[in-house]
Amino acid sequence: MKDVLLFLSAFIPMYCLVLLKELTEIIVQNYSLNFLNILVIIFLICLIVLGIVGIYLQINNKKQKSLKVKIISAENITDRHFLGYFSLFVLFAITFDLSRISMFLVFILILTMIGIVYVKNNLFYINPFLNILGFNFYSIEYKDSEGGEQKATRIFYKGQLIIDKYYFIKIKDENFSFIDRSRSE
Repeated sequence: MKDVLLFLSAFIPMYCLVLLKELTEIIVQNYSLNFLNILVIIFLICLIVLGIVGIYLQINNKKQKSLKVKIISAENITDRHFLGYFSLFVLFAITFDLSRISMFLVFILILTMIGIVYVKNNLFYINPFLNILGFNFYSIEYKDSEGGEQKATRIFYKGQLIIDKYYFIKIKDENFSFIDRSRSE
């Protein structure tokens, strides 16, 4: 379930754009306030809330063990994965008329298909919402504090990672990790 919530969080900027478009169309009376439009607004608000909950649960997961590691190398790769998503956001926000049942169903089907691929392939690192919140996305190589073998992962961090410094990392998988800001060296 947390994986689905992480997927939903990746699209929070798009949900906000679509919600803004829908509300604006109702306010300027291009759309009437009917059952479908109310359903779309409620649906988008629910997706936004669920996405925020997903990010909060992942960042503040107290059950997930933190591993003390020394950063060997770090490359900020934020720009490689996020800009492609914004074209999708624009497509949905500008061209989709969710006041029509057919477009609302297509919207849900597209999100479902993207969601299946996103979760099945652990694409959690593609999350523009985290970038908007100030997180950078890094590809790092590290060693654990006992000096074990060198490993690689992708990690979100607010700020600039420093080479040869120790950090505590909450590793979900090799594609989605966070620096544990509650613990510091």
